[in-house]
Amino acid sequence: MTTGVTSHGTIGGKTIDEALASLSDMTAGAVPIGQAEHLERVARAQAFMREQGIAAIYINAGANLTYFTGTKWHASERMVGAILPASGAIEYIAPAFEESTLKDFMLVDGPVNCWEEHESPYQLFIATLQRMGIAPAGGAAPRIGICESAAFFIYDGIRPLAAAAGYALENASLVTAHCRTRKSANEIALMQRAKDMTLAVHVATASILREGITTTEVEQFIDRAHRKVGASGSYFVIVLFGEATAYPHGVSYVQTLKPGDTVLIDTGCKLHNYISDITRTYVYGEISERQRSVWNSEKKAQLAAFEAAQLGVPCEAVDQAARRSLEADGYGPGYKLPGLPHRTGHGIGLDIHEWPYLVGGNKTPLDVGMCFSNEPMICIPGEFGVRHEDHFYMTENGPKWFTEPAHSIDDPFGLAGNA
Repeated sequence: MTTGVTSHGTIGGKTIDEALASLSDMTAGAVPIGQAEHLERVARAQAFMREQGIAAIYINAGANLTYFTGTKWHASERMVGAILPASGAIEYIAPAFEESTLKDFMLVDGPVNCWEEHESPYQLFIATLQRMGIAPAGGAAPRIGICESAAFFIYDGIRPLAAAAGYALENASLVTAHCRTRKSANEIALMQRAKDMTLAVHVATASILREGITTTEVEQFIDRAHRKVGASGSYFVIVLFGEATAYPHGVSYVQTLKPGDTVLIDTGCKLHNYISDITRTYVYGEISERQRSVWNSEKKAQLAAFEAAQLGVPCEAVDQAARRSLEADGYGPGYKLPGLPHRTGHGIGLDIHEWPYLVGGNKTPLDVGMCFSNEPMICIPGEFGVRHEDHFYMTENGPKWFTEPAHSIDDPFGLAGNA
């Protein structure tokens, strides 16, 4: 089979069936987060709430509810969530017709306070706080955190009732972010496996490229490949060829691969609720000096960001290090193009983008257990873009890669000797 590739033999050369046959299930031994860890999370949150003087938080359906209680429930137009007091048992709030289903999903048990369809869940929320003994004392309004991901209609429904009852509402992210940003060993192990799975998919995907293949065909392959390694498919996928690679999150139209095109593929999967997210950029066919230069500048900026990520330094310092590297090579400055138009990285875990963010102005100090993407993309409008995206986590000895960065533009996966 002709690959159209003369300088880097790991790109192209396989049929789709051959590439899929090279993959197998990689999920053996991956253990989901169990009840014991969820209970530890609840206890840790409550201790922090007492330290901060927060009386209770409302945890809305979604990633926060999953994190603390193991309950997988999508947010909707109905209020479903949990009330976590600073001391005492967690309680839930849900429509009456969902009570049995909610109990079936929860890993942290607690009473379910139910509302019928014609009733106000917001009145029930206030009444539940009062029944739990959370009430104004000595003129001080109890601080009640409302989940940062809760829809405005929930906050808007609670707000006047809370004011009348003497409660002070605030953003619960002080608590939720404090807990979720510091990953446990079990969480890191799940993310490591998910990222290993996606990296294997990247290698397989590069092997099927051929002149004339479309971005749609590649996207479909990536979904099938993620299923072969044990995921339920791709959590997301972006495939870009040529000039379209200069758009960080893609374009609306299908592209067809041509010799000399820059290829950018950004994809990930979920494993027991935890997400992978890896981007690889390389060239199909002959590599121009321009492509090589930009690719190497991107690699240098990614390494500068990684080396700046030391315990105790503010998140913004990592972003600043990447920008200094890029500016030294003539990009920017700041967010100007050609250059890096967005932050250097984001946190990751149950959500693909979560705190903390590697961005200017973020003074949050790096701490053990924090996990980040590292993706200081170079965008050159009208030409192409290069994004190397790998993730790292903070250990007691500093940053550690989940996946090793791309090796070189000639051999992006470091496999040329095995090709």
